[in-house]
Amino acid sequence: MLIPRRLTEHLNTLSDYFPAVSLTGPRQAGKTTLLKELYPNYTYLSLEDPSVRIPAQEDPKAFLKKFNDRVIFDEAQRFPALFNYLQGVIDEDRHNTGRFILSGSQNFLLRKNITQSLAGRVGIAKLMSLDNLELQNAELLPKTIEAAILEGGYPGRIDMSIQAESFYSAYISSYLERDVAELVSESNLLTFRLFIQRCAIEAGKTINFTKMAREVGVSVPTIQSWIGILDQSYIIFRLPPFFRNLGKRLIKAPKLYFYDTGLLCYLLGLESAEEVEMYPGRGELFENLMIADAFKSFHHQGVEPRFYFYRDRSQHEVDLVYERGNIAKLWEIKTAEEYRPRLIESLEKVAAMWDRPTESTLIYTGYESHYVRKSFLQPWEKMRWGK
Repeated sequence: MLIPRRLTEHLNTLSDYFPAVSLTGPRQAGKTTLLKELYPNYTYLSLEDPSVRIPAQEDPKAFLKKFNDRVIFDEAQRFPALFNYLQGVIDEDRHNTGRFILSGSQNFLLRKNITQSLAGRVGIAKLMSLDNLELQNAELLPKTIEAAILEGGYPGRIDMSIQAESFYSAYISSYLERDVAELVSESNLLTFRLFIQRCAIEAGKTINFTKMAREVGVSVPTIQSWIGILDQSYIIFRLPPFFRNLGKRLIKAPKLYFYDTGLLCYLLGLESAEEVEMYPGRGELFENLMIADAFKSFHHQGVEPRFYFYRDRSQHEVDLVYERGNIAKLWEIKTAEEYRPRLIESLEKVAAMWDRPTESTLIYTGYESHYVRKSFLQPWEKMRWGK
């Protein structure tokens, strides 16, 4: 079953404006499926396939002369010479749009090649695993938060009902072999796998680089580098703290979240909805589910998400903050089926202190949407993340 993706509209827009379009995202997010569906008349070439890559490397000029228009280059970062060639072809006719599609799962290498050779010539899009609205539109969104957290959003696993252990075990192995092996020494791959599991334990928490380095057994700079690798390959993302002083946002520790809670549950050893319900960090899993959904939803609308969390010296906290124009949107996320006044205490205090108009929302596990004073209560499955 082909699950409609919300990114389609943004990809069509980019194809109308740019000579080339880059599509990145995690492995198994459905990039190849989407591109083949959206561009049926394009030649599809996977540069991860040796039968394609080796001839390209042996005689790049002849290869690229043959495939010089309306081509999808999948895993394009594996053929660096491609980018210099495309620069020349594109510059001959900058008004001929939508000629090349460059996709890949190794965002660091793909972005590096684009920055060096194709800056200003490529429209950028990111396809993540399925967001909640995509699942809901396909009638695939689980009814309970525990099931939703456990299920995650990788299209292949959901569509084919692949058992979690089989899917995620293969996923991690493939990720380590194809992506991480190029960036981490072979002697450190086992330690890197343990590091990923350590990140799962820290999901929803502020990153303590020193503590993590001590527990994993590597240096702080190594931990910082490895977190960057996980971020660039769309396994995790970092949510920075909110400060009016932009410099403080850069030096204060961010929170760590996983893009997909199904993978997170696998790393935590959670195998059933009942285990998720009994997990001591269930609230943090729910928080991860919703904040990841916000990030994915913005990416799928073609918007780079600029979210933050808020925490002040008085320990007033808000889980998610987004400012646009003169409006600040504040979201608090709680695993509660019924409203109680204390659920919005911190939210209201922070909103009252804000220096511009605010829209305050409590995302909870109840069933009714309504206002309580100045805060809006919204059930998790009804949440829509607008631009």
